[in-house]
Amino acid sequence: MPAPTLLPLTAMHYTIKPLSPDAHLFEITCRVSTPNTAGQRFSLPTWIPGSYLIREFSRHIVRIRAEAASKPVALTKQDKATWQAAPCKGTLTLIYQVYAYDVSVRGAYLDRQRAFFNASSVFLRAHGQEDAPQQVELLPPDFAPDWRAATSLARAGAAPWGFGMYQAKNYADLLDHPVEMGRFTHMEFTVGSAAHHLIVTGDTAFRRERLCRDLARVCAGQMALFAQPRLADPYLFLLAVTDTGYGGLEHRNASALLAACDDLPAPHLADEETPENYVQLLGLCSHEYFHRWNVKRIRPAELAAPDDQRETYSRLLWFFEGVTSYYDDLCLVRAGVIDEKRYLGLLAKTLSQVRNTPGRAAQSLAESSFDAWIKYYRPDENSPNTGVSYYHKGAWVALWLDLRLRRKKGVCLDDLLRRLWRDYGSMDKGLTEADIYAAVAALGGDALARTLRAAVEGTHDLPLERLLTRAGVKLVWQAENDGKTPWLGLRHTLAEGKIRIRHVLAASPAERAGLAAGDTLLALAGREVTAQNLESRLTRLTVDTPVECHYFHRGLLCATTLTPQHPPANTALLTPLPGKSAREKRQEWLGARRL
Repeated sequence: MPAPTLLPLTAMHYTIKPLSPDAHLFEITCRVSTPNTAGQRFSLPTWIPGSYLIREFSRHIVRIRAEAASKPVALTKQDKATWQAAPCKGTLTLIYQVYAYDVSVRGAYLDRQRAFFNASSVFLRAHGQEDAPQQVELLPPDFAPDWRAATSLARAGAAPWGFGMYQAKNYADLLDHPVEMGRFTHMEFTVGSAAHHLIVTGDTAFRRERLCRDLARVCAGQMALFAQPRLADPYLFLLAVTDTGYGGLEHRNASALLAACDDLPAPHLADEETPENYVQLLGLCSHEYFHRWNVKRIRPAELAAPDDQRETYSRLLWFFEGVTSYYDDLCLVRAGVIDEKRYLGLLAKTLSQVRNTPGRAAQSLAESSFDAWIKYYRPDENSPNTGVSYYHKGAWVALWLDLRLRRKKGVCLDDLLRRLWRDYGSMDKGLTEADIYAAVAALGGDALARTLRAAVEGTHDLPLERLLTRAGVKLVWQAENDGKTPWLGLRHTLAEGKIRIRHVLAASPAERAGLAAGDTLLALAGREVTAQNLESRLTRLTVDTPVECHYFHRGLLCATTLTPQHPPANTALLTPLPGKSAREKRQEWLGARRL
């Protein structure tokens, strides 16, 4: 293949090429036309916004060198992610290779079927050049001449869905545009005046018009919620389909998505059918699309200009992820792609996840947000006892806040988001904690704002029963499996027919008996327990009656005494209340007539 034609360079110019699908290597060049005369410094981000974990992307750089005027330039590594080039004259060029085999939405991936990358995992930052336009040339792979490219980067000469030249406003903008390459299916729909593109890689056997239609409805509902000022930029859903994948990462005008092939609507799926796994996919898309406003534009002040080399802390992830988690499924029922019964089931599942987490009494939402770097993204066997998800409990708080605001005629959580979009998001102004509580006070009063703040900074559960009743829904807390199975307080996995304990919950019979994560259950009451008979063995136990338990602990055969208890009433059941008045209240909430 002939060498690509180089267009006139900007101050910063990158090329990236899928070099070897079998070795999973990208080759990247970074050209700096006006390098620092004292020596140019480069670094690669250690994390990616939206995923709060230090990922050390630089560990995947396998070869790197520098040159100027076709002569080598000394390159010294200063720390884990930083390189210093010696002073040189003229354009400085770095040539390096990145190992790409991260099957996720966060890093880089390359094989014979597809290529994907986020800029933070492949494009070195040239210090002092961050504000300059960043030119990116996507080069086609030699091994797959029929591949296409999809990205939200602005085209600067490249044909639509083609390789060639693209450009970002600056380095921060460059980091916000994922790139997909391969043989993908492209679908398009319009919401308002904005073109929306759905790029599906890895599976073409699905009902395309159904997925486009449902996504269009969801996007239209969210566009209507954030009515003014209206976004008109094109948007891309980059969906990679694998056997068992799941995940999403938001970007300003795109989302990177990972789903299992069975999550897509089957080719012959009837209009009246909406399988659970397909609802999960729609909820994922809805969540990441909602971030187009709530996170990417309405954003915490701390993340307006984050440090890409170290943790950037915020106490507000409960709002940006929790509120988004509340709306992701709510937008599905408002769009009519799921019915009221399905939505209440999804909401009940979220509430149950919170109640079944003992750690909610140990960690506040503000702490959960701040400690995401060391807790939520680095879970261990004790995580359920020491922490709470700012996604799930944040959604609980968002539900409570929505229903409390609705007690004032003509006000709801939609209005709070619209206010934040108008005053902060559309003005590119970051939010502080004080800004959020002030906005809540302006809509619902100072007392509501104080109660909200106490809930976010405390560890108590906000009551929902009376608020849901006012909204036409009855909430009942019941024991799992109707309380028929005595409770041991452990969670397990099944591996090769063995029952391996994954978590032991605080103050549970299992903890008092001395069982620990990693133990393998062998027998209860003198009878062998297996993956096939565990449930039936548990149902034969009697509450408050001790039984002998045999297990392996780090390879040692051990015995202890377990005393089962009544299962806690931590499973939420949401049912519609009868009557015309209740139906109207649910319609006002779930039907969103005010949008």
